[in-house]
Amino acid sequence: MPDSDAALLARSAGLSDSLASRLAAAIRAGEFAPGARLPTEKQLVERFSVSRAVVREAIARLKTDGFVETRQGAGAFVAARPGSANFRILAAGGAEAGLPEADLAHIFELRAVIEAGMAELAAQRRSEDDLIVIRAAMAGMDQALANAADGAAADDAFHAAIARAAGNPYLAQFAAFLSQHFSASRALAWMPDAVTAGNTRASQAEHRKLFAAIESRNTAAAARAAREHIQQSAARYAATLKKG
Repeated sequence: MPDSDAALLARSAGLSDSLASRLAAAIRAGEFAPGARLPTEKQLVERFSVSRAVVREAIARLKTDGFVETRQGAGAFVAARPGSANFRILAAGGAEAGLPEADLAHIFELRAVIEAGMAELAAQRRSEDDLIVIRAAMAGMDQALANAADGAAADDAFHAAIARAAGNPYLAQFAAFLSQHFSASRALAWMPDAVTAGNTRASQAEHRKLFAAIESRNTAAAARAAREHIQQSAARYAATLKKG
């Protein structure tokens, strides 16, 4: 496939994700009630200045995720229970990929709730082997900091190890799902500008505080440290996006 064709496909996929996200947000906000008919394909093309192919792909994604139902010859209608068929984060690449800032705030809030609970369980249930794995991930981040290298993979490994230490396979699976969407946000902490600004060292200090609470089996402190880390990460992420 020629490079120009590949770029066009990538752009089309990004636009369809963005449109699907915006329509899903409108449905959640009540702009389109359950059973209501969505604007026609032509109306969506004109309203959002995209191609018919983009609109069709966006509607297909919304259908897959249970937001709409399509009726032959009649168009797309809001499902009776929008979004109940599947859990999916649209436009997962972040605000620059089309995810509204309000959704970003909600997603970080979701992370705070989930990761605080996992940290609390990890502090209660962690084994010595779990501590070895978490400590190794922290060492990887320390080494990356010392060498001005990218420690994003070690950052992901740190959070995954805490999820496993919680001792609940469903939480670990959900954490893995979230991780595939938030590796990009963690990677921002390892960008040269973030390192220079001290953001990376601040994040690592929060990691150490979280680890210490888990190691000492202090469940309340672990939950608090995890929540504060996500809140601070969200603030740093928002500041980075504004600068960009």
